Amino acid sequence: MKHIRYFFAVLFLTAAVTGCAVKEPAMVFPAEDWERWESVKKAGYDLKAIPEILKFVEDSMNTSALMVTVYGKVLLEYGDIEQISYLASVRKSILSMLYGIYVDNGTINLDLTLEDLGMDDIGGLLAVEKQAKVRHLIAARSGVFHPASNSGDDLASAPERGSVEPGTYQLYSNWDFNAAGGAFELMTGKNIYDALEEHLAIPLQMQEWDRSIHRKSGNLRVSQYPAYHINLSTRDMARIGHLMLNMGNWNGNQIIPEAWVVESTSRITPLEEMNPPRRRSGYLAYGYMWWIYAGEKSDGPWKGAYTGRGAVGQWITVVPELGMVIAHKTVPGTGGSTDWPEYDKLLTMIFDAKSR
Repeated sequence: MKHIRYFFAVLFLTAAVTGCAVKEPAMVFPAEDWERWESVKKAGYDLKAIPEILKFVEDSMNTSALMVTVYGKVLLEYGDIEQISYLASVRKSILSMLYGIYVDNGTINLDLTLEDLGMDDIGGLLAVEKQAKVRHLIAARSGVFHPASNSGDDLASAPERGSVEPGTYQLYSNWDFNAAGGAFELMTGKNIYDALEEHLAIPLQMQEWDRSIHRKSGNLRVSQYPAYHINLSTRDMARIGHLMLNMGNWNGNQIIPEAWVVESTSRITPLEEMNPPRRRSGYLAYGYMWWIYAGEKSDGPWKGAYTGRGAVGQWITVVPELGMVIAHKTVPGTGGSTDWPEYDKLLTMIFDAKSR
């Protein structure tokens, strides 16, 4: 059986609920390690719900590791939270955070076009495609439907190349995201992984960060822009989420500009403009490389929530209404995957465990 831990050691010693108004806990930040809630009750959650949640994870999901934090303390853990593995497309959300630092200091100009930057690709980009701006790349609205160096997107549903103006049509395309990585390095003069280490891994005191294992990959005969894959542990994924939850501030150090956190997690593309059209029947809009909860999931605990999402079962989900971060991982190659419906049910169960 996979390793499971959750925290309610002194619950039986605490007093009964008095009916008084509950004051939200103070926010804390992990140092070398995370603090744990001494009881589920003190965190504001129902003790009886926690075993049910973990049973669902054990029996119905292909979860490798799960970590849920509330106001900066660990509510529950499952699996090997120290294992480092590939985050798939959660890499894009992390790049968005790095973009904010360099937009704020003026190094990155989001309104430069691909033509301004001298960016092209295998076989050549069309004249209209070269008018796409950097902000269009990070919003998946470039209108460039060139194949990417790696698969795993909606390019098969793209309109004909050259048929849409940049900025007018959203489509989840790895070409946009990989080119955004190229544009970042071109404008900053920094390797993405070096920037990640400098601005996130070191200040956040990531516990398993290893710069040496990071390599870009992709078929460079298809596109000259490789994918910048990122490998983190689950508990370091939670640090990323906790930074975002706190509006880019880490224990008094403003790492990501607050204005960027707000902008990048806003609905740059509302639900009704998502493509292909089947995505409009869901509940996720899109920001700057973050998925934004929308539609039927706009109120209650979902209000203001957003998530990074990667293939097979990687998520960093930020829930401001509950002061919560959920880091979830299904390690690729271990058999099976965790899909949206399973993860959505897990979130609902966690939210419903909030004590009334």
